[in-house]
Amino acid sequence: MIIDAHHHLWRPERGYAWLDAPGLAPIRRPFTPADLQAEVAAAGVDRTVLVEGGRCHHDEVPEFLGYAADTDVIAGVVAWADLSDPDLPATLARYRRMPGGDRLVGVRSQVQGEQDPDHLDRADARRGLATVAAAGLVFDLVIRADQLPAAARAAAALPHLRLVLDHLGKPRIDEGAAALNNWRGPIEALAACDNVAAKLSGLVTEAGPQWTVDALRPFVATAVDAFGPARLMFGSDWPVCLLVAGYRDVLDALRHALPPLPASDLDAVLGGTATRVYHLVD
Repeated sequence: MIIDAHHHLWRPERGYAWLDAPGLAPIRRPFTPADLQAEVAAAGVDRTVLVEGGRCHHDEVPEFLGYAADTDVIAGVVAWADLSDPDLPATLARYRRMPGGDRLVGVRSQVQGEQDPDHLDRADARRGLATVAAAGLVFDLVIRADQLPAAARAAAALPHLRLVLDHLGKPRIDEGAAALNNWRGPIEALAACDNVAAKLSGLVTEAGPQWTVDALRPFVATAVDAFGPARLMFGSDWPVCLLVAGYRDVLDALRHALPPLPASDLDAVLGGTATRVYHLVD
């Protein structure tokens, strides 16, 4: 079974202001469950995890849970939540009562948008992470490479919290060996925390329009060495990936960028890890 552990859906008119940025015209349009179903069917993907799309508003949550309830291919939802919300326990409980709430598998906030690289050291952020752990949910880390050390400290301080690193912490793959050297130490420190898994997602975008499989290989190999296949999962980052590559291209690129793996390890990366970490059910 192949599981796409990271994709988005959106309707720009609902408030996705970040899509107004220059260069994003190719993805500045609605992407619906029907669009998703066509892509995954063509690529041979069986199930997916729908991740909040940067709207950062509670109104997105019932919409996404509703998509999951009505769309068999969507096995789980990572919804938006504000870590500093003093009512976060009640907020998460409310999410679970919504139609489709049984598909809620995790939450995410846009930590990458915080200027402070040590944002996850803040007391309110730590309280929020502890609340997510107590709710039995995953917290998805969408962070910049310079925020990896704070993420490692948070993971060590909260060993009962399941964390999933999105896009390998967004290394600047387009900068080649220099970026690899700067990123390797922090990613290995985060991977030393057993409660952290990571998504092999968003890599073609970080590599840029001229991406090649050869450019991806050293970053993927480092992740495999650091996390092991049992803590890595495939994610398309569709439709963001469309800025540089098609859905099927992303999956094929990952298959070619991975080092040779036993069949059981490849199965973990392509579906088993996501199933286990997100507690996905049929």
